Amino acid sequence: MSETDGVREVKSAARTVELLELLAARGDRPARLQELADELGVPRSSMYALLQTLIGRGWVRTDITGSLYGIGIHALLTGTSYLDSDPRVRIARPHLDEASDALGETIHLGRLDGRDVAYLATRESHEYLRTISRVGRRLPAHVGALGKALLAERGDEELPEGPYPAMTPNTRTGREDLAADLAEIRARGYSVDREEGVLGIVGFGFALRYDTPAQDAISCSVPVARLTPEHQEKIVAVMREIRLKIESSAPGAGGSAHWR
Repeated sequence: MSETDGVREVKSAARTVELLELLAARGDRPARLQELADELGVPRSSMYALLQTLIGRGWVRTDITGSLYGIGIHALLTGTSYLDSDPRVRIARPHLDEASDALGETIHLGRLDGRDVAYLATRESHEYLRTISRVGRRLPAHVGALGKALLAERGDEELPEGPYPAMTPNTRTGREDLAADLAEIRARGYSVDREEGVLGIVGFGFALRYDTPAQDAISCSVPVARLTPEHQEKIVAVMREIRLKIESSAPGAGGSAHWR
C-alpha cells in the first residue's frame, strides 16, 4: 500500500479515483462491468457495488439496459469548479482574449500533469474551429507546443526512456531527438510544434515562469497554409508580450493559496 507524506493510502478511495480516471480516459467508449473489473483487478461484485454507488451520486452514468458505464455529469461540475477557482486561469483569460483578437488564431493555456498537458482554457480561431473543445483534455507533453515549452524548463534527466507514442508522422518519438529539440527551445525561448500533434497545424509555446520550474504555458496554433514568415514573426512578438502580462499579474508562491 502506497503512502503520501507518511499517510497510508485509503484503498477504497484510490479504487474510486482509478475507476473515474479510467472511465474519463475512455471518452465516448462506454465500458461493461467485466471490462472495468478486469482492468482494475477487482472482483466483479465489488466493482458492481462501486458503480451503483457512483451512479447514485452522479459520478457515473449507465445506459437504459444497465450494462454500459461512462463518466457522469458530476465530473464536469467538479472540473468546472476547478477552473473557476484557479486564480491563474482567471487572470490569464482576458490575456488569452487579447492574443486571440490580435492574431486571429487559436490560443491555449495548459498545465503539466505528470507526462501530459491538461488544457485549461482555449480561445478558438474564427478561421479554424475545432469540433471538440480541448478544455479538460490531455495531450502527451512530448507532442505539442505547450508540453515541449514546459519540458524545456526541466533537465533532460527527467525525460523518460523512449520510444514515445506518435500522434503524427512528425512526432518526436526518440529521447535523443526530443532532447535536441528541447535544447533549441531553451536557446530560442519558445517551442515550435511543426505538425507533431495535429497534421496541418503548427504551434508556438511559451512557458509561464511564475513557478520554478514552470507548470503552465500558453500557445498559439495556426494552420500551415496561413503561416507566412511575417505572420510567424507577429505570433512570436504578441505571445511574448502576452506571456509577460500574465506573469506580471499572476499570483506567485508568496501570494494567495499556492496549490501543489
